[in-house]
Amino acid sequence: MIGVLTLAFVAVNTAFYVAPDGRDEWSGTRPTPNRSRTDGPFATLGRAIDAIRQLKARGGGKLDRPVTVFIKGGNYFLDEPLTFTPDDSGTKECPITFKNYKGERVVISGGRAITGWKEVVVEGKRLWAAEIPEVKEGKWFFRELWIDGERRKRARNPNKGYLSVAEPLDVTPQSPWHEGQKRFAFHRGDMSSWPTASSGEVVVMNKWVESRLPIVGIDEGDCVASFSKRSVFKLDPGDLYYVEHVFELLDEPGEWYLDRKGGILYYMPMPGEDIGRIEAIAPRIPHLIRMIGDPGAGRYVENLIFQGLTFSHTEWYPEEGFRASWPGPDVGGFSQAAFGVPGAIFGEGVRDCAFEGCSFSHIGNYAIELSRGCRNNRISGCEIFDLGAGGIKIGETTIRDMEGEQSFGNLISDCHIHDGGLIFHSAVGIWIGQSYNNIISHNHIHDFYYTGISIGWTWGYGRSLAYGNVVEYNHVHHIGVRSDGDGPILSDMGGIYTLGIQPGTVIRFNIFHDIAGYRYGGWGIYFDEGSTNIVAEYNIVYRTTHGGFHQHYGKENIVRNNIFAYGRDQQIQRSRPEPHRSFVFEGNIIYWKEGNLFGGNLSDFNFSFDRNIYWREGGGEIRFAGLSLEQWRGKGMDVNSLIADPMFVDPERGDFRIRKGSPAIALGFKPIDTRGIGPRRRARR
Repeated sequence: MIGVLTLAFVAVNTAFYVAPDGRDEWSGTRPTPNRSRTDGPFATLGRAIDAIRQLKARGGGKLDRPVTVFIKGGNYFLDEPLTFTPDDSGTKECPITFKNYKGERVVISGGRAITGWKEVVVEGKRLWAAEIPEVKEGKWFFRELWIDGERRKRARNPNKGYLSVAEPLDVTPQSPWHEGQKRFAFHRGDMSSWPTASSGEVVVMNKWVESRLPIVGIDEGDCVASFSKRSVFKLDPGDLYYVEHVFELLDEPGEWYLDRKGGILYYMPMPGEDIGRIEAIAPRIPHLIRMIGDPGAGRYVENLIFQGLTFSHTEWYPEEGFRASWPGPDVGGFSQAAFGVPGAIFGEGVRDCAFEGCSFSHIGNYAIELSRGCRNNRISGCEIFDLGAGGIKIGETTIRDMEGEQSFGNLISDCHIHDGGLIFHSAVGIWIGQSYNNIISHNHIHDFYYTGISIGWTWGYGRSLAYGNVVEYNHVHHIGVRSDGDGPILSDMGGIYTLGIQPGTVIRFNIFHDIAGYRYGGWGIYFDEGSTNIVAEYNIVYRTTHGGFHQHYGKENIVRNNIFAYGRDQQIQRSRPEPHRSFVFEGNIIYWKEGNLFGGNLSDFNFSFDRNIYWREGGGEIRFAGLSLEQWRGKGMDVNSLIADPMFVDPERGDFRIRKGSPAIALGFKPIDTRGIGPRRRARR
């Protein structure tokens, strides 16, 4: 019986093997070398891809059975990305799968191990040093380093926390908000005329973006720092910043500095680290996999599946001469969400492909980007963390007219996406651009400096392709402020953030909490410019700095059967009056103990409130946009609503179950079952 099963498997599958002890001249059809070491697994993934190409060529360009590449445990360092074209595709009946062998840990790395460490003393600092000839020759430079699987930071001031801009220079009250500066004044003592200052950067946070500004000079006497790039937007006094990659700032264990001219990496070791045993890896390439189809010609990369693999050690950084599109070519960043930072996995013209049960860690850019013409792909059961930028990008900023070039129908489910924005602080957990009918479900997203989930890329009421997206059963928290207490450093963010006209987009059965903005804008559900025809229902939002729900401007949105609790400054905000109905706000529970009930501008009454429960812990007068409840009802608002305790089980601890006898139930509120929120165990491999 066993023999029959084995023969059946061979008849319907072709298997290749890759192993650290393999050789590319072998057949790749054995998981281990034979006794005579004349045959065995391949050594590289590139050779396995070539073997599949040869297999397809023998079949007239087609596969007659599924193909699986089993990869044995170990580190596989790439000198260039693995590239797949339409000719490398599988089919629905005969997919091509790249899978870890028997659950072993496989790391596909874009980095290189740094070896040859020596103990040195430089300017009184006891350090470890490694010579890197490629750096000295100008062939390699890196801004990220991992020691024994942990990210280490470049020499920095301050080591923790932030400095603040004393005064922006070269500005007037009439200067446009989107016109940045190349200089600012700092508080005396915050910066010095360090000898290696020109190798460093100032990273300044302003509004909702960061600007990475290479230092040109520091005038210690006049307290002026000058840069080769402009800040993205006009700076304001009090904007936070830090200085990094100056040798003189190398003063704390775990920090490092790369001497470009001398080609020497200096590292101040952590307690307990052994110079002879550490694994130090620095990134060399920005992409690990590139799947490049031609969607305009109807040619796609299809039916490739990646299972149980770890992808690590990439870095992207603007090259010398990089020019941004807006607001100016010489700015040191991007206008929102670090959208210009590409993915370590990059796809264009990709459909019916999948990443299942994979890990994306120690990444210097976004982890995954499915751009133009990507449809019906799956990213499920993955852990995505330690990210220089964000987690996943779907779609583009461009609106494509041809359906074949549009991105839609993708699934992101059961993923754990966390600890991102570590280099590009404005990056987000999941970004959906001009893309429709995607499903974002059962994910756990946390510890980002900016937004958790962002959908849309049309400001206002113009054409938008970001419609029909479903966001459900996600747990999103510690956005703006990290769980270790760092932040907030940016403003104008949300647990979920939307833009533009989005009929069919639904946000339901999610939990958003612990969201904080620096100056303003730490909201749970944030409908920004032009957000229209969106439904938000059965969500729980709590512990936000600026409110559970905010609509900047938009029309005909529906907000119903949600719980909004513990906003600091206000609970609900609507900012711009317009000559149409902004939203319907019905059947919600609003529960708070500080701040106002409403914020913004609700003067025109182009909205609808009814059947809501309002309760302020500890009592006190409740004002409705400056009105009493009777006056508010006189405007046709909340005619059937109540001021009453909804009787939550333990709201301080995030338990918003409703006790028996709650007036909310009598008013028609439907309890929100949170048991299915977040990743499902069955989705993990």
